[in-house]
Formats: sequence, C-alpha cells, structure tokens
Amino acid sequence: METSRAEGENGMEGSQDLQFLLQGGDLLKVRSQSWKKTRFFQLKEDCKTMWHESKKILRTNQTFSLDDIASVRLGRQSEGLKKNTDEMVEDRCFTIVFKGRRKNLDLMASSDEEAKQWVSSLQKVVTNMNNLSKLQKREHWIFSCLKKADKNKDDKLSDSEVKNFLRLVNIEVDDVYREMLFKKCDKSNTGFLAGEEIEHFYELLTYREEIAVIYGEYARTSGFMSPQNLVEFLSKEQREKATLAEAHNIINKYEPDESAKEKKLLSKDGFLMFLHSPEALVLNPDHRGLHQDMSQPLNHYFISSSHNTYLMEDQLTGPSSTEAYVRALQKGCRCVELDCWDGSDEEPVIYHGYTLTSNILFRDAIQAIKDFAFKTSEYPVILSLENHCSVKQQEVMARHMSSILGSALVTAPLGDGMPSNFPSPQELKRKFLIKGKKLNKLEASFTPEAAPTDEDVTEEEESNDDEDEQKEEESSKKKKLKLAKELSDMVVYCRSVHFNGFQDARDHLSFYEMSSYKEKKALALAEEHANAYIRHNAEKLSRIYPAGSRTDSSNYDPVPLWNAGCQIVALNFQTSCSDMDVNQGRFLVNGRSGYVLKPAFMREVDTQFDPVTLTRGPWLQPKTLHVMVISAQQLPKVNNKKSSIVDPLVKVQIHGVPADANEKTTNYIENNGFNPAWNESFQFQVLVPDLALVRFAVRDHDSTSDDEFVGQYTLPFSSLKMGYRHVPLLNKNGDLLHYTGLFVHIMVVDAQ
Repeated sequence: METSRAEGENGMEGSQDLQFLLQGGDLLKVRSQSWKKTRFFQLKEDCKTMWHESKKILRTNQTFSLDDIASVRLGRQSEGLKKNTDEMVEDRCFTIVFKGRRKNLDLMASSDEEAKQWVSSLQKVVTNMNNLSKLQKREHWIFSCLKKADKNKDDKLSDSEVKNFLRLVNIEVDDVYREMLFKKCDKSNTGFLAGEEIEHFYELLTYREEIAVIYGEYARTSGFMSPQNLVEFLSKEQREKATLAEAHNIINKYEPDESAKEKKLLSKDGFLMFLHSPEALVLNPDHRGLHQDMSQPLNHYFISSSHNTYLMEDQLTGPSSTEAYVRALQKGCRCVELDCWDGSDEEPVIYHGYTLTSNILFRDAIQAIKDFAFKTSEYPVILSLENHCSVKQQEVMARHMSSILGSALVTAPLGDGMPSNFPSPQELKRKFLIKGKKLNKLEASFTPEAAPTDEDVTEEEESNDDEDEQKEEESSKKKKLKLAKELSDMVVYCRSVHFNGFQDARDHLSFYEMSSYKEKKALALAEEHANAYIRHNAEKLSRIYPAGSRTDSSNYDPVPLWNAGCQIVALNFQTSCSDMDVNQGRFLVNGRSGYVLKPAFMREVDTQFDPVTLTRGPWLQPKTLHVMVISAQQLPKVNNKKSSIVDPLVKVQIHGVPADANEKTTNYIENNGFNPAWNESFQFQVLVPDLALVRFAVRDHDSTSDDEFVGQYTLPFSSLKMGYRHVPLLNKNGDLLHYTGLFVHIMVVDAQ
C-alpha cells in the first residue's frame, strides 16, 4: 500500500521500469582490478532511495537517494571501468555518477540486455523525479520522513514518533504546542495518529500563513481566484503584463482540483503550485534560455573558465582525474586547463608539476573532453595548454588532439586571408580552440617567404609563478622551452605572450595574442588602471589564474576582474566556496552556455568606463532594490545529529562595482528550519546594474563559532523578477536542494 502511494507520487504507477528497480538484482561492483564483488541493488518502497548490501561490519546496508544521481552512463565511460575491465564487457558495464564529490559507482551486469535495462530504468525514474513539481517533491520528502519516524512500522505515529518526525524535518516545536497539535489531530483518542489524522497533522504543519494572506487579497470570486483576479495579482504585485488568456493557461496548468478548473477558478493550492513553478521564480524565465547576441567577437564575452581542471581536490596531494574535466564541462565551463608533462612510454601525462598529485594520460583527458564538451553548451571550448613537455612528446600531444578532436579542432583561421578580429561563439559552435605558445605570428602563415623562427619560446606564465614580483621583474632570463611545430601550428586565436604593459600591447600585439595574469597582478591592474584594462580587453583576451600559494585550491573573488573586462577568469571548480557560487550565478543565464555578453560600455575600445571612479556615462543607471525576506521552507540540516536543528538567518548580498558592494542580514530564527518566518525588509542602492549580482545566502547561526552554510542562490541583478517570488537554494556543490527555498518580495525602482 505504501509502495503504491509512493509510485503514484512518482507519477510512474505500474511502470515496468519502476517494477524492475523495486524487484532489484545482483550487480558486480568494480573498484579495482582485484576488487570486483557481487552486491544486491534494489529501489526501496519509497521509490526514491536505492539500497545495496554491504559486507562491511556495522554497515549491513547502504543507501543513496535518486536525487543524488547526476547521470547514468552505459558502457566503460568512467576512468575506473576503462582501467579495471576488459573491452569485451563494454556493453555490460555502466556507471552511476553522483552530484558533488561522491565517487562514481562502477557496476557490471550479467548481460548486455540487463545493463541496458538498469540504465534505462534508472534514467527514466531519475528524470521523472526531476520533473516533479516542487510541491510534489516536498510531499515526497515529508512522506519519507514520516516513514522514517514510524519506528515500529505500524503505519501509526505515537507522540514520541511525532517528536522524532519533527526533528527529521528540522523543526524544534515547543512540547506544549506539539501536544496541542497532537490532541487536535487525534480524533479517535487512541494516543496515536493514523490515516487521515496524519494527513490533518501534515496540513496543520505545512500551512503557510503568508500565502493565505496574499491569496485572500485577490480571491474575490466565491473564495477563489478568477482569471480577472489573477490578472490583477500579476500586474499589481508581480509587475507583469498579463492577459486573460495567460491567466486561463495558468489555471489549466496548475489547478489540481478538477471542479475548480472546470469553473475556471484558481484555488489556494493551485496558486501555490503556480508560485513554485519555474515561470514564477525569482529568475526571469526569459533569461534562463539563450537570449543574448552570440554573433559578437569572442573577446566580447565573459567565459566560464576553470583552473587546474584535472584536479579533484587540492594541488599538493590530490588525485587527478578525467572525471574532473567531465564535471567542469557539465557545469558549463568553456575553458579548461591541461598541465602537460613527459610521461613514460612516450605518452604525455597531466598533473600538477613538482607535487604528489596523481597523473592521467593526456590522450584520456582529450577523449573525455571530446565526449562531454558539448553536452551542456554547444559553444566553443578553449583548451589552455600548460606545456612542459619535450619536443617529441609535444608531437604526440598534437597527434592525439588531431586524431581525437578531428575537424572540430580549429587549426587555421576561419574564412579567407588574415583575420582582423575574433570569430564569434556562433561561428565557433562545437569547435575547440588551443591556447598556448606559438613559434611565429599568425600573419607569417600568410607570408610564404617569412623567415623560420627559433624553436625556443619562454615557458607559460604559470610555470614561473613566483610570489616575489621583484624577483620576477629582475630576472632577465626566462626559462626556455623547445616548441614542436606541429603543436605550434594548432594555436590560432589564443597565442600566449608575456604582458609588458598596456602601451606595449597596443603597439606590438595582434588581437589574437593574449596574456595570463596571476590574481595579485591582475587585481592591482584592475584597481589602479581599470579603464586601461577594460580598453585592452575590448580588443584582446585576458586569462586570470589563482596564486600558486593557494595549495588548498582555494579561490579568489572574480568580480573585480569581470569589472575590468577580463574574460577568462579561471577558478578552481573542484573547490566549493562563495567565489564559485558567484561564478555560477554569473553564468546561470543565457542557457548556461558558459558565455555571457559583456555590457556595451565594456566592448568599446575608447570607453570612458572606470568601475572604481564611476564617472558619468551610460553605465550609470541608478536603481533602488527593495527586498523583503518573508520566509523559508524545509531548510536542510547542517549536520545529521538527531537533536540538531538549524537557527537560520538570511544574508542578502550585492556583488558588483565597489560602490554597489553591500550586505544585509536578517535576525536568526531559533530552532526552526522547517518554516522560519522573518518578514524583514532591506534597501540597496545599485549604480551599475549591468554588472551587479544578487546573492541570497542562508546560514545556521552559531553564537560560539562561524555561522555554517545551509544554501544559497546567486543571479544577475538584471535577471530579477519583481513581486512575490520563491528563491531556489543550491547546496555548497552548486546542486539544487529539491525541497527547500526562500520566499521573498522584490521591488526595483529607478533611483531619484
């Protein structure tokens, strides 16, 4: 009975795929060439949790939620399966890839057909889960918590089980209030809640007064909202131009009560379902998809970029993995780094030089990049080569890139003749560009009689990453590297050169010649010569990378570099932090393509814009942002201790030009992560909205130490929707927290 209810909530009742997973079966779990063991896997009756047996002492069963699955890949696609299994069993293998940092689960079925069935069934059930509405997911979560609280599995809840349930859903309720709720629902006076009594208890607990008040204001048609009432709400509160036809569509789409739908009325439940829908969230739905001009030159875009892409953890002892490239690319990253060194058997390898990080084969990294480059975005991927290899192994690198990437690799300028500017992301769709050293200028390839250059080039800037700037400038002798012609010829639009000042770049560098700057140098330029940097970036590309002293793979704030027009602001994607949150917010829009068009005033070579001094110009569009933080729903626990309940507070931050940077914080709510209500209002002045980002961060207050992270959401200021809006929350790895969210009221007005 409980299983059928869960199936119904999953929208897959009677599905063959669901039945297959509920029945379960044996699979071979693969960890190494010597560790391959049979384990029984099965979907639990909540239709949301996978269970598998474990032979470890004290761990007789292990589970993971379907929500934790990022993808299911058929075949030997993972690093582990390629290394630890035979090509003969290709079609029997599959991998469950998890969100965040959890290791992949490599599995092998007993036949090709069985493997296909597992993959197909898991993919369908996961897709179905993801397609459930926010309200359905919340109900699913609460149902799971109710089952967990029912210790003796008798489908009834005692007072102590109710207390346990409340802790599971992250709410500490006063004993008197809990007992009052319990008695109110215990109509049968048995001292237990069962059936409809549990449903009544759930309804009382999840009642949202703020929604009832808003709905009550506009439900003027026999206690319901008519299409006319809905149009009034949308125009007056949400500041949207809405028609009666659109109101009818909303009622048809979101009203769960068929009799109300027939009368063309919207109930409170339908109203809440609409407010939770993607079209009504805080992010402008028109900005979620591709909505910007993609025909501008490549350097006119901010480009989502990764540093030390091959690392899964820190850069001293952490593992290198092709999976790190896959994860970065699937997050929309468009510039990845390959730190290349001579390997054994004439095969170049990738790792962080002079450290204890493990290595991976260059060819395996290129194959993984090719396989996953365009799954999230079709726009070009830049391969940033950090080349330390001998000429012989550079030739091997060139052969691997040519054979694996094929015609997708750009090895000559597009069109006829010498180009005078970058091609656009649109022209470079599904193409790869190489960033690296080049023997000759590009112009030389159009002049047959050009004299051959020396094979020696200086090493990449990052190779000489010395924190002592004076030493670097005093050293007239830079480390030299022999460069293979085959590799050099693959560099077309991104030739790495040393930066010798803005005037030198204007006088001597072509548009395709670009420099990499360590964060300290770049920040100094952005603060002291911001306008010159912006003008430089209106013509050329710039790449910024973290200081070598960040051995823990920590990050720097990308915002000041974006403010200076820098396109390739490379961050450690493997590290969860507020800087990565802001980076994810910057590239949240435009179809998560990894390319965001810079404002027009940053694309002009003679622009007067300076983010530090802020003189008058088209960039100044003063706005006043009013934010009311109303409430939150079902915040996750920060730690899994039974007695742990969060004391949530909300920070609202503005990231942008220095004059706009600001932060306001609510009071904390004691012992309530389930339905905390703040009703606190803040006001912000924003002078350059085109560069501003808004970040909502929920933290768990702690009076004795730093507040702990609960969830956050960052989006561009220009993508905010006004009115009453739900704000989704992401976990520290940037994945959606399915059951939770903030409820806010937003108003943006022109400042006087």
